[in-house]
Amino acid sequence: MSIRSRMARFAAACIAAGSITGITAAHAADTIKVGVLHSLSGTMAISETTLKDTVLMMVEEQNKKGGLLGKKLEAVVVDPASNWPLFAEKARELLSVHDVDVVFGCWTSVSRKSVLPVFEELNGLLFYPVQYEGEESSRNVFYTGAAPNQQAIPAVDYLMNEVGVKRWVLAGTDYVYPRTTNKILEAYLKSKGVKDADIMINYTPFGHSDWQGIVSDIKKFGSAGKKTAVVSTINGDANVPFYKELGNQKISAEDIPVVAFSVGEEELSGIDTAPLVGHLAAWNYFQSVDVPVNNEFIESWKTFIKNPDRVTNDPMEATVIGFNLWAQAVEKSKTTDVDTIIDALPGLETPNLTGGTAKMLPNHHLTKPVLIGEIRDDGQVDVVWQTESEVPGDAWTDFLPESAVLEADWVNLKCGNYNTKTKKCSGQNY
Repeated sequence: MSIRSRMARFAAACIAAGSITGITAAHAADTIKVGVLHSLSGTMAISETTLKDTVLMMVEEQNKKGGLLGKKLEAVVVDPASNWPLFAEKARELLSVHDVDVVFGCWTSVSRKSVLPVFEELNGLLFYPVQYEGEESSRNVFYTGAAPNQQAIPAVDYLMNEVGVKRWVLAGTDYVYPRTTNKILEAYLKSKGVKDADIMINYTPFGHSDWQGIVSDIKKFGSAGKKTAVVSTINGDANVPFYKELGNQKISAEDIPVVAFSVGEEELSGIDTAPLVGHLAAWNYFQSVDVPVNNEFIESWKTFIKNPDRVTNDPMEATVIGFNLWAQAVEKSKTTDVDTIIDALPGLETPNLTGGTAKMLPNHHLTKPVLIGEIRDDGQVDVVWQTESEVPGDAWTDFLPESAVLEADWVNLKCGNYNTKTKKCSGQNY
């Protein structure tokens, strides 16, 4: 074959390859890709699998409405397997390989911290749907779960004012969310006059199963003649043996109540709830809230999941709120362009599932009601206290001196950690 013939064949191959690439790109452009970044295996699967299913339901429902911008939505699901470094790899895969337009994902703060640099580097868009420790505001993240002033602080106030608690056990899984939350709570308790001797702090690894010694220590700590409570930031499947051991050692909710921030209906649905009856959970939503919008959501969920026994929970509501706000921003902006959507989201409102309204704030946090619930023997929760109205999420706590001077505002200040004393932004994102 002559050189000219080989060159002609090579050119034809290049044209063909280009045509194939063009067809692939055109096909990809026909859908709006929604990334799902939740653990489907490992210690956090007990909590996160349901959030994957929630996103799939929202995608299906949106497609039934005609999709967005005349295009169908396509869910792209990956499994970071409760492996924190793998979260970053899977986030990069979603953004770089699958070219998703938005991602809904993460549960633990360590997983969110793992993916944060990836979203900022690649300018991705993440909706994070779980209560967390605050102390962060990234331009590329919208935090639809509770900040500490929307869960942890009100829970402590309830125990202090309504239950008369004087001694405090801060028990958590050993990672950033419990440690930072407990740092905030310890400072808050001390500001209320609680002494060091009346605060016990304990951390255990993910998946911890041997609770006998720790529960024995809690029981001893609670025998000093002062009303004692456990504030639990224990995450994942370690909650099952923890509550079981409370029952084994005959510690009832009347003796030492436990208020949990990471135990909801989904976790309760798969375990023996007898040891948990009367203990408390602090969230911004419970399935038991009897309002029309929630009843409709529960019915839609059970129809979608094809299982009448599957329950709903708070991070599901946060996922739904985030999805609806994102869809609203896309429709308003006529684009899925990340920069445009980020600018469009603050100020948008959507119904929450407790009969109120969720509003996205300039600090990328939501307004949310706060509910304290008492666990029933059927795994559902009776609301025993709630705020009169929605509470604005605070990215930076008022109870740590280094944070009290910081403000997050991506609308006017264009900064996630503006120092109100120095009048300077400490960093580009957070």
